[in-house]
Formats: sequence, C-alpha cells, structure tokens
Amino acid sequence: MTDSAESGAEHDQPVGRDAPPTMPSRTAFLLSFLSVVIAGLFGGVIGFGLADVGCTGSCESSKLLGTLLGSAIGAGGVGVVAVLVLRAMAEWKRNPTPRQGPRRS
Repeated sequence: MTDSAESGAEHDQPVGRDAPPTMPSRTAFLLSFLSVVIAGLFGGVIGFGLADVGCTGSCESSKLLGTLLGSAIGAGGVGVVAVLVLRAMAEWKRNPTPRQGPRRS
C-alpha cells in the first residue's frame, strides 16, 4: 500500500517542473503547431488549384498528387521557420554570461 501512496505523491508535482527555464512557453508551441497545420492546408489548396488549372479531362490522380505535394512543401517550410523561431526564443530567454575584459598586470 505504501507503493501506491508514494507513486500518487509523485504525480502531485506540477507538470514541467523539470523543464529548462529557457524553454519557450506552451502558447508558443501551440501557435507554431497551428501555423504548420494551417500552412499545410493552404499548401494543399494551392497544389490542388495548380493541378486543376494545368490539367484537362479526368485528372483525379494529378489533383491528389498536387494536394499532397503542396501540403508537404507548405507544412515543411513553415515547420523549419517555426523551429528556428522557437530556438531564437530560447536564446533570448537565456541570461548572458558576464564578459570580463582583458586583465592588466
């Protein structure tokens, strides 16, 4: 019975207590995730539109391919930018180390 009581006490600690202090906020992570999802949706719409304009007749496979490629390219590009922004936010939160000037004898 003591095992269950001890394990319950461990779960009472706040989540993220061991997270580094330079980590971006949860809101920043959610906004970056949503921006990747939205970019994927818009990329899919653009890819579908390009395949639809450039094709005549029954071109369902090319429309599907355009949609998938557009989604992947859009989400991938915004994903790279989102990672770079989150890393920059982590660097901005970091405390600068004091620089010492050259020593004079």
